[in-house]
Amino acid sequence: MTIVDTDPAAQPSLEKRLEQAKASLQNGDIKQAAQMLDQLLSISSTHRDGLYYMAVCLRKLGEYSTAEEVLRQLKIAHPRYGRAFQEQGYCFLEQAKNVDAIQSFEAAVALNAALLGSWKILLAYYEKQGNVEQAELAYQRVRWLSSLPEPLQAVTSLINENRLFVAEQICRRFLTEHPKHAEAMRLLASVGSQLQILDDAEFLLESCVEFEPTFNGARLDYVMVLHKRQKFQKSLEQAQYLYKIDSNNVNYKVALAAQYEAVGNFSEALTIYDSVVQIHPNLHGVYSARGHALKTVGQTNDAIASYQKAYQITPSFGDAYWSLANLKTYTFSDDELTGMRGQLELDGIATEDKFHLCFALGKALEDREMFAESFAYYDQGNSLKLETTTYSSEQMESQVDEQKRLFDAGFFESRRGSGSSSNAPIFVVGLPRAGSTLLEQILASHSQVDGTRELANIIGLANQLNRGRRKNGEPYPSILASLKPEQLKKLGDDFIEDTLFHRQGGVYFIDKMPNNFRHIPLIKLILPNAKIIDARREPMACCFSGFKQLFSEGQEFSYGLDNIGRYYRAYVDVMSHWDAVLPGQILRVQHEDVVDDLEAQVRRLLDFCGLPFEQQCLDFHQTERAVRTPSSEQVRQPIYQSGLSQWKNYDEFLQPLKDALGATATSYR
Repeated sequence: MTIVDTDPAAQPSLEKRLEQAKASLQNGDIKQAAQMLDQLLSISSTHRDGLYYMAVCLRKLGEYSTAEEVLRQLKIAHPRYGRAFQEQGYCFLEQAKNVDAIQSFEAAVALNAALLGSWKILLAYYEKQGNVEQAELAYQRVRWLSSLPEPLQAVTSLINENRLFVAEQICRRFLTEHPKHAEAMRLLASVGSQLQILDDAEFLLESCVEFEPTFNGARLDYVMVLHKRQKFQKSLEQAQYLYKIDSNNVNYKVALAAQYEAVGNFSEALTIYDSVVQIHPNLHGVYSARGHALKTVGQTNDAIASYQKAYQITPSFGDAYWSLANLKTYTFSDDELTGMRGQLELDGIATEDKFHLCFALGKALEDREMFAESFAYYDQGNSLKLETTTYSSEQMESQVDEQKRLFDAGFFESRRGSGSSSNAPIFVVGLPRAGSTLLEQILASHSQVDGTRELANIIGLANQLNRGRRKNGEPYPSILASLKPEQLKKLGDDFIEDTLFHRQGGVYFIDKMPNNFRHIPLIKLILPNAKIIDARREPMACCFSGFKQLFSEGQEFSYGLDNIGRYYRAYVDVMSHWDAVLPGQILRVQHEDVVDDLEAQVRRLLDFCGLPFEQQCLDFHQTERAVRTPSSEQVRQPIYQSGLSQWKNYDEFLQPLKDALGATATSYR
């Protein structure tokens, strides 16, 4: 995280100093530029651009050792800044340290794939070495980046540096002058996708491929955005289109496999993954994706072998180790433990690989009852992951308070009779790791209920409502008050229609997106007959389980004991409000009660949903279905109690969590 200054008023002077220093550098007055940068860094010692340009000046002055020290400070303060590694490469190159230079340039493009200077040097090196495959990759990058207008080159680099709002502004300005520029549209869609503005991204990419039907890069991005929006049939059609164009393209084949996986055709997906690794046996990411598919359908041993192959190909590939740990049933060997520790100590390893390795080591050491060291790795992994997010506990708490203020019993009473008449949806809400997958597996074992997945429809609708009215000063959720009955009915009917694809013909279906507890008013307005189940777990157990879980996406609140404790407290607070405002309309199911008396809680659950008792709901672990959450292996086993108090092994480290929970630590039912 960048620390620019303790005095906000000094910030403009910092940027002015930086611009003056850059101007001096461009004019060839390197010593003057260095003096200006030295003054800037005396005010803000970790200023990213200040450190970067200081290193450039020192290199140009021939002071290589000092430049390298500045770059070391830069990489510590900003470990994902690709330009730091590129500049280090230039330093090594000028000192004829060619091997070190190439390693630096490779690290640079791994962090920022838009660094044209690094790619040009790597291209020449790979060609000289006769590395045909890497040379072709570098050539394609050089050709593509060189073809871009200068503003779009800047946008591409900014996206890679995660400076998304600046990238968006430049891209929009460019599009005002070139409204049908396909690459600009694709880049703006990329920004939207990373900011989770997925409907805008979808529209841009749909327009892009309409204007330029042969722009296959945009079509591939379109596949990915459709997948994120869970429009799997449409994403499959687009992936099939690309595959027909070039059936030998690895990216197209992997994309097609992922779409088959999404629609539940795991046999076809695995056939494609197998064909890819036969032709390209060194693609660690494909082995990892293959492992995920095998895990989802319960072929655990084959999944393990696939994950192991992934890290054998690329020992620093942290996701492979974490995927093994995330099975919850895998035991790491001594050699694997040593290997993970060794990789984590290497210089230049990507932050993403670092936090994956940290979470995997945390789990491996927990299994060995080495709890102090295990916690240290969990804590490090959380800190690294948190640095990649923009989550704010204050913002979350403010949103909860706003919902309590806006929506009281009278609000819902005045809108009685609005919305869709369907009673098919069953929403399971709460926090991740609270037992929601178990409740889904129990309900999905019933003959009248379809288990689906964590559906993104409600969150997507909330985002759409928020953007659609923000310009009129009526953002979500306050906009809900102005929606007319016919609008509410249409939104509810659209939800039922849009989710049909995920169903298999049951009378009812489950949406177990836990974060939907933040959208109870929306759900009750558009789907007043839907059932809502609050899956709750004892706070220390729930929060610590979330703290040690690395989620594939979202759940940014879980990274940090203070964050997750405050989130749980806000969740309990707002659910208490809904219990008062909507009495009897939300069923709270306490995970510990399910473990203590499964049959009683299953009958209670089925009664609330209006379902007759069926024995297979008690025998849920025998139900064969794809389970796509971290609890997939656990819900394929009978109920067990060993996981209820695992957090106590870490009790001495959890005071920040207890402080954040406050009174909620004991009053949560």
